[in-house]
Amino acid sequence: MKNKINTKIAMFFLSIIILLILTLFYFFYLLQPLSSDVTETKRFIIPKGQAISVIAKRLKEENLIRSAQAFRYVVIRDNLAKNIQAGSFDISPNMSVSEIAKLLTIGTEDIWITLLEGWRAEEIAESLSLQNLSNFNNEEFLSLAIKSEGMLYPDTYLIPREISAEQIYNLLISTFKRKITQGLSEEFEQVDRDFDQVLILASILEREANNYEQMRRVAGILLNRIDIGMALQVDATLQYAKGYNEAQQTWWAPPTVEDKIIKSPYNTYINSGLPPAPISNPGLNAINAALNPIESDDLFYIHSNDGNMYYSKTLDGHNANINKYLR
Repeated sequence: MKNKINTKIAMFFLSIIILLILTLFYFFYLLQPLSSDVTETKRFIIPKGQAISVIAKRLKEENLIRSAQAFRYVVIRDNLAKNIQAGSFDISPNMSVSEIAKLLTIGTEDIWITLLEGWRAEEIAESLSLQNLSNFNNEEFLSLAIKSEGMLYPDTYLIPREISAEQIYNLLISTFKRKITQGLSEEFEQVDRDFDQVLILASILEREANNYEQMRRVAGILLNRIDIGMALQVDATLQYAKGYNEAQQTWWAPPTVEDKIIKSPYNTYINSGLPPAPISNPGLNAINAALNPIESDDLFYIHSNDGNMYYSKTLDGHNANINKYLR
C-alpha cells in the first residue's frame, strides 16, 4: 500500500516536472522568430505615447511575432519599457522577440510632421520645405499637389527624412483614399450631391467655421443658397482666388470691398453655385459636416469677435446681427 502511495506521489511530481518542461519549451518557442524563411521586412510605425500592450498586440496582428504576451515579457525582463521609441522600423518575421524589442529602442531618422486642416497646397509645400527633408523639392511637390487640391489629407505623419516630393504626395493621396474615399463610401452614396461637390463644400467649411457643429450649420446655409440660386458670397473663396498677400504675409488675408468684383471662377460674390474646385484641404470633420448639414431656413451667418457665429433667415436679421455683434 505504501509503495503504491509513493508511486502515485512520484508520478504526480513527474507530471508536474514534465508539464513545467513543456511549458518552458512552449514559451521558448514563442520567443523564437515567427518564420526563419521570410527575408522581407515590414514597416512598423509606433506613434508617440503608444502603450507597450498596444505595441505588442499590433506586432502580433501584423504577423511579426507569435505572442503579444511574450513580447511584453521580454520588455519587462530586459527593462526596455522606457526605451521603446516612437518612429518607423523595418521588422522581419525572421527576427526573434528579443531582437525586435531591442530594435524598437533604437531611434530612427524619421520625423513627425503635422499638416493642418484648411491649408492650401502651397502652405503644405511651405511647411514641408522647413522640415529639413534631404530629397524634398518644393516645385516638384507643387506640380503634383496643385491638381489634387482638396485631397491632400491633413494629418500627423511619420516620414523618413529622405522622402521625396512624389512619395509624400502619394502618402497624402493614399491616406485620403483610405480615410475618405473608402472610409466614407457609404455616406457619400446616401447624399444627392456628387463626390466633388461634397469635397468642394467641405473645403469651404474648413475655412468658414471653427468646429463641427458650426460647419454643419454653415453647410446647411450654403446649400440653401445654392438651392434658391443665391450667390454663396464666401470670403474664403476670394482669398483663394487672390493668393498670397505679400503685405500681410499670408494666403488668407481678409478680402476688401474691391476684391468682391475681381474676375475669377472662385469669386462666389459674382458667380452662383460652388467654385470649380476645392479651396483648401479639409479634414474629416469638415467632410462629415458637408455630408450631414443641419437643415434650417437660415440664409445668412456672421463670425463675431468672440468666436461665435450668428445666423438669420432674412437680410434684415443679418444686418441686425452685424450691428449687434460686429459694431
